[in-house]
This record gives sequence, C-alpha cells and structure tokens, in this order.
Amino acid sequence: MDKYLIINADDYGSFYGANIAVQELFMQGGITSSTVMMPAAWAPHACRWAARHPEFAVGVHLTNTSEWDTCRWGPVAAGNTDSLRDEYGYLWKSSEEFEENADLDEVIEEVRAQLARAKQLGLNPSHWDNHMGTLYGIATGRFELLEATLELSAEVGLPFRFPAKSLVGMIGQDGANSMDVPMEAIELLFGQVQSFIKTRGVVCPDYLIPHSTSGPQCESYDKFRDYVFTFAEERFPPGVTETFLHPCADTGEITAASGKGHMRVWEYKLFGDPAYQKHLKDCGIQTISYRDLARMRG
Repeated sequence: MDKYLIINADDYGSFYGANIAVQELFMQGGITSSTVMMPAAWAPHACRWAARHPEFAVGVHLTNTSEWDTCRWGPVAAGNTDSLRDEYGYLWKSSEEFEENADLDEVIEEVRAQLARAKQLGLNPSHWDNHMGTLYGIATGRFELLEATLELSAEVGLPFRFPAKSLVGMIGQDGANSMDVPMEAIELLFGQVQSFIKTRGVVCPDYLIPHSTSGPQCESYDKFRDYVFTFAEERFPPGVTETFLHPCADTGEITAASGKGHMRVWEYKLFGDPAYQKHLKDCGIQTISYRDLARMRG
C-alpha cells in the first residue's frame, strides 16, 4: 500500500505571522492543507486570501479554547454562548475547562456559527478539524462532543480530522494514561466511531500522527530538523496519514504570546525547505491535500 501524507497547518488566522507562513508554504509546496481559527483576529485576512486561491485546501479550525494570556478571543455566535465563556468573556483556556462547562447545544450552535462566518468571508471549506482536540471529548470523557461533531460532518459533507484506523499517535500513550477514562471505554468509543464513519460516509484520514514539541528537538533548529527528518523515515505507515503543524513567521506576535513560539518559526523554516520535501519523496511518501482525500474516498 502506498504512503500518503496530508500536511495541515493549524491556527491559520491566529496572527499575521501565521498567515504569512501558511500562504508562503502553500506557494512553496511545504504544506498541503490548512485550517482557519474563525474567532481569531486575522481570520478575515486568511479567508479572503483562500477565496482568491481556491486551488489550495483550506478549511475551518473549530475553536473552543483561547489558551494564551496575552491574546484572547471569544465565541463567534452572537448569543447562547454563556457556557463557552470564562469569567472574562473569552473562550475557556483549556480543553478540560471547556468540556466541564460547555452546554452541548451551545457547542453545536458555535460550530455552525464558525462555519457560517467562514463562508460569509468567502471561504469554500475543504475540511474541518478542532483546536486543542476539544471536540474529541477525551480530556474528561465527554464523548458526546465527538458524536455530535461527526453528525455535523456527515450533515455538511466535510472531511473531519479523526483517525479512522488507530488512536495511537493522536492522543499518545501519556495522554491516554493521564485521562480519568478507562482505556476500555476509549477503545469501545473508537469502534463505534469507525462504524459511524463507514456508514455515514464521513471522510477521515487513516492515521493522525503529529510530531512532538517537547524533548531534545526543542533545544536548537538543527536538532529539530534532524528529528523531523527521522520522524518522516520511521513514523508514517502505509495509507493516508495527517500530520499537523503551526507555522508562523517571526513577526514578534507568536513569541510574545507563547513560550514555544520559536518552534512555530522553526516549522515555517523547515517545511518550506526543498530538502525536506525531497526527503519525503525519498521516503516514498506522496503528499496530498484534504481535497485530494475527499476525491479519493468520495
């Protein structure tokens, strides 16, 4: 079986630097897809650029959290969002807080509002996914969030980021063991999700395997480069895998907002490097977009 890889740039629209990075990486062939954070300040800029470039696969990064101290955002929906907001009126900082407080009806309304805003701004979404995994419900075991999101994916006909064949690599062993949810329950849920995906025709990648942003690779760009090259050699199996990153140009915004902003700048540099793109080909990996995946499985 051939190896196919979707390289998705998350957090498009979060900062001007993110928009620069995503747009340049599309032009350079360093990424194949991206998703826009509709509540964020630079989302209109991102959507309007994507509308002018329909050849690229740009979707919606469903956003229910606002994790940084210095840059915050609130829901897109005009009303019925009380359960989605913290004491300052912004979206909750963590997935745990979101899951503990969110009313399911308000979540669905917000998801619809973010999709509607994207279309209003001219975006023809190729797919959607979710910021910080909030709609998987794995932080506290609120799996009805995933069920509702898959139902909506079937309704609107958009591919969704969820691994159709394995949870390994999506949440990782550490993440699974740290949850207050038995692994047996997760495995049962995953079997049900597989059945739903198949019967309702929701398009998903086979695997979801991102690289890690913790470890020795964080010490320098050269170590990060070596790590990502080795990752491509060893981690992507036959079938369709999505890996995601958060590239950002060094405009100062991301380093002010995040202690790991330099990693996003490194991603921008590395994935735009023709040597990495050649390395993928040398590993027998074909890069595809979410629009390609929809055609393959439509």
